[in-house]
Amino acid sequence: MSKRIQHFLSLKDLSSDDLIKIISRAIELKKDKFKEGYEPLKNKTLALVFDKSSTRTRVSFEVAMTHFGGNTLFLSPRDTQLGRGEPIEDTAKVISSMVDLIVIRTHEHSEIELFAKNSSVPVINGLTEKFHPCQLLADMMTYIENKGSISGKKVCWIGDINNMCNSYINASKKFGFELSVSCPKDIIEKKKPVDEIDYYENPIDAAKKADLIVTDVWTSMGDENSSSHDKKFSNYQVNNSITMHANKDYVFMHCLPAHIGEEVSQEVFESNHSVVWQEAENRLHAQKALIEFLMKKE
Repeated sequence: MSKRIQHFLSLKDLSSDDLIKIISRAIELKKDKFKEGYEPLKNKTLALVFDKSSTRTRVSFEVAMTHFGGNTLFLSPRDTQLGRGEPIEDTAKVISSMVDLIVIRTHEHSEIELFAKNSSVPVINGLTEKFHPCQLLADMMTYIENKGSISGKKVCWIGDINNMCNSYINASKKFGFELSVSCPKDIIEKKKPVDEIDYYENPIDAAKKADLIVTDVWTSMGDENSSSHDKKFSNYQVNNSITMHANKDYVFMHCLPAHIGEEVSQEVFESNHSVVWQEAENRLHAQKALIEFLMKKE
């Protein structure tokens, strides 16, 4: 009987209890950032199979493995036979027979699902067009560090219904917070993934009494030529006229990179409410806890 591999393709892959444990562990690991002699992944190798550019995801995973005494192997389509048309199933079987853990950053979520199905080691979603679960681990960790439990709080998402928004929808169910989403009406009608979330065309209505306001670039990676898409969001900039309707101690987050002056004003981005740099650093600590968790499952 073959063993069941624990993958992390979306937040739905883990229970609420496991996600909370990972975040609690991440906070511990952050305090002991360079704990001497703790090398749980010594002689282990993490493969990064990236079909999209990356800063935070790549750096945080590579540093995480260094802290844990392990090794990292970075592979782009130019470095593998995937770029020459080798089937995903074949590549998955080969790479997973040689490494201990795989992070994939690709365009189609169906590709990472197919890869994971054929992998003999855990696969982590480093970003697809549907989900960005590692970013949500860092976001939840950052909120908990600053404000305590997010359960019962109100989170406001302003912007496109993209991979980050979809991940916040998943997070709302796993962590028990209220979520309001604001974007143009035609996008709500076209992309609305679930009915249990409150959708608003007016961002002010969505931001009322919010404890956390989150946004992302208006045009996702790979869609940069969609200038008409950006015009739809001209009234959806997170600025003081919107945040004044949130709770006075609200927190602002952005997964970065940010286009300041577009989806967020400079005043909000640089305000005391903004925790974007802490959020970015927490990618390292949250992913260390995730790696440790998945390898212990192994």
